[in-house]
Amino acid sequence: MIIKCPLCTPTPQDLLWQDDFCRVVLLHDADYPAYCRIELLAHVKEMTDLPPAERARTMKVVFAVERAVRDVIQPDKINLASLGNKTPHMHWHVIPRFEHDKHFPNSHWGEAVRDSEVQPLSQTVRDQLQQLVVERVECALNS
Repeated sequence: MIIKCPLCTPTPQDLLWQDDFCRVVLLHDADYPAYCRIELLAHVKEMTDLPPAERARTMKVVFAVERAVRDVIQPDKINLASLGNKTPHMHWHVIPRFEHDKHFPNSHWGEAVRDSEVQPLSQTVRDQLQQLVVERVECALNS
């Protein structure tokens, strides 16, 4: 049985940045504004399946996106995650967390502990995020 990988096809998500190696998408999650995912374009299952230079490149992008998210929306915490249990295709989650989000301090995949008081991103803030993601990623990859 062949299972189609959703990350091997062009993304339906809001594309913030892309090159020939990976892309950064904004997941429009009402409870987690500025929740981004870094997706490798090649179908690779594990970080250790990548050569060392590509592992380092991946993490440069992850860290640049984390910094951009922190600078734009100033969350209380950032969660970084690479799971891939349901989608065995290398990708990283950059999840801004707020003390008043519906799961804090628990995992955002867990059971909610309150109603969320987090506001969605405005178009202006989304555009600021994209601009900073592009600047930070390009700077990281060229250093």
